[in-house]
Amino acid sequence: MSSKSKTPATTDSHQSGSGVFLESDRSSAWAWLAGLIVLVFVAVPISATLAFATHPNTQQLFAGRLSDATTGGYQAFWWIVTLLLVALPFLVGLGIAKLSSRALAIVAAIVAVLVIAAVVLGQLFIF
Repeated sequence: MSSKSKTPATTDSHQSGSGVFLESDRSSAWAWLAGLIVLVFVAVPISATLAFATHPNTQQLFAGRLSDATTGGYQAFWWIVTLLLVALPFLVGLGIAKLSSRALAIVAAIVAVLVIAAVVLGQLFIF
């Protein structure tokens, strides 16, 4: 006979509390927080793109850029932008929860470079 016990060993990963997050699951807490922060930042653009998508007369606001587009193409464009903005908080939260710290640093650097490039090009060509 073996001297080992047949009962499972107790571990330190005791699930205390009745909250959504476990005490040992810090990455999902940060993911939720980052997703919530991103949602706060994109709430107004989401409402604006939704208004542009549902009211075709707003096409006249973009006199030079989108005035030549068809009504269906204009609405499709704004629906796609709306869906991408709605998906953004979920993608940020998923990325923070699943990626390593090195991968997050690389993604953050790429996003920072793209934002800087967009601002510079926008200043050069639009204003």
